[in-house]
Amino acid sequence: MELFNENKEFLESHFSFWSHLLPTEQKLVLEKTQTLKCPKGTAVHTANNDCLGVLLIKSGELRVYMVSEEGREITLYRLFEGDVCVLSASCVLSSITFDVFIDAETDSVLLQIPSKVFSDLSEKNIHVESFGHQVSAQRFSDVMWAMQQILFMSFDQRLAIFLIDESVKTGSDTLTFTHEQVAKYTGSAREVVTRMLKYFVQEKTVQLSRGTIQILDKKKLRSMTERK
Repeated sequence: MELFNENKEFLESHFSFWSHLLPTEQKLVLEKTQTLKCPKGTAVHTANNDCLGVLLIKSGELRVYMVSEEGREITLYRLFEGDVCVLSASCVLSSITFDVFIDAETDSVLLQIPSKVFSDLSEKNIHVESFGHQVSAQRFSDVMWAMQQILFMSFDQRLAIFLIDESVKTGSDTLTFTHEQVAKYTGSAREVVTRMLKYFVQEKTVQLSRGTIQILDKKKLRSMTERK
């Protein structure tokens, strides 16, 4: 009962359509919602999975990415506590026409709303349908930003943007990332990341130690992102 009430509060606070559901519909969602505990490294969703449904991140972090025919991974975006993942529900939203992979980057707890439940509600309730398309539009914007960086920006710009964004997210100038992780998040190769970070060190922009990147000169780092 405690978990039931906890999930109810979380759904209420993160689903804008919740107050527009009938009491019977709210009860249905709560009864059908499953709690998924995904240890770090779990493949939450792959191209071969059946439609997983809509995911609400209760805690942890997910990475959503695509894989090229050559096996190269391109990170589309990452999701954190309170974020909603709809790309795992391609059978619900017809606008999703490409395969995505979703991994748990940290130990994560997810609330899974079955595809049929969300689909049925969307057909009956304009607020649910609107919510689904709104989240889809937000994620599409994230995907376009990722593609824009890969296609039109030099890697030093992309790396500088990544470091600044992560500093803002964490509220710290000391970032805990391996070179392999940075490569994964920026859609590059580890060797390229290592080479560029060494250049940043020479420029006295960052300082490296095992598993961490410390930003020394944020102003200089920002100037790299603005370069044409």
